[in-house]
Amino acid sequence: MPEQKIELTSTEIASLWTSYMNNTMSKCVLSHMKQYITDKEIAEIVESANSISIEEVNKLQHIFHEENFAQPYGFTDKDVHLDAPALFTDTFSLLYINHMAKAGMLAYSGFTAMSYREDIIEHFILSLQLTVKLYKHSNDVLRKKGLLVRSPYILPPSNIDYIDSNSYLSGLNFFHKKRPLNAIEISHLFMNIQTNNIGYKISLAFGQTSDNKDVQEYMVRGKDISKKHVKIFADTLIDGNIQSPMSSDIGITQSTIRTFSDKLMMFHMSLLSASGIGNYATAAGASQRSDIAVNYERLSFEIAQYAKTGANIMIENSWLEQPPATADREKLIKEKQSE
Repeated sequence: MPEQKIELTSTEIASLWTSYMNNTMSKCVLSHMKQYITDKEIAEIVESANSISIEEVNKLQHIFHEENFAQPYGFTDKDVHLDAPALFTDTFSLLYINHMAKAGMLAYSGFTAMSYREDIIEHFILSLQLTVKLYKHSNDVLRKKGLLVRSPYILPPSNIDYIDSNSYLSGLNFFHKKRPLNAIEISHLFMNIQTNNIGYKISLAFGQTSDNKDVQEYMVRGKDISKKHVKIFADTLIDGNIQSPMSSDIGITQSTIRTFSDKLMMFHMSLLSASGIGNYATAAGASQRSDIAVNYERLSFEIAQYAKTGANIMIENSWLEQPPATADREKLIKEKQSE
């Protein structure tokens, strides 16, 4: 008796679709980026990242074919101008891949956890392993070149204790002195400074190479939001006598030649926005000082409003691809009644 085929679940469909969109975008960015890398070690990492994206796209296309799954449009060679001049420096390219590898590890671990079929689980586990390897490799090269920005150092605890006062959670009361930052709060502030620094530079690069006024204005707004958030998080660290991580101004060339399609650039910004909202939600839940948690909540709302504006621009220009969805039953009934 032949083995009955197990159909894909909604979460597996969502994961496969999302991975395809993300990797076709990455393939476009990396295929342009790799042409202009002069440093041999960084070139090896960019090539490795590009190969991972290509392999993932090919495997997903095979799954789509086997499952009668309509292949998403995603992004193609039409979304990148390979003859455009270099847009990113070697240093930024390395930092960018390191950052995207972090996001990839989170994504693939989530996809794995949401999958049930053995072949789909194995697919995402392998993708996760390749991404972890890429992250480690990029970290090693960053360290070797003196570019790895480490989180702040604090002394290991010499004793353990329980919180004995509600004032530990306070941070908004002007009549109480704010307690020192704990290690968990420092780690989230540090991480969100780093991610916003990446977002700041990507916004600059996209803004200076787009010919679309709405896209240009959107990128300028994204740059300003990232700059504002970096300052808020850095000031919180400095107020706690913790050194804020420094970021090099070198990263974007002076090219104003269109490099990527507006559709791709807007999609990339939507990914950064979604990642930012997720990071802030996690940080707000983990931060016990109320002033820090409130900051994350209000800044998360600002990003959500920014993302909504971006989605509207994409819809108006037919750039926003619709994810797989359930059938509209009411529409089907009305169509049946009208026959």
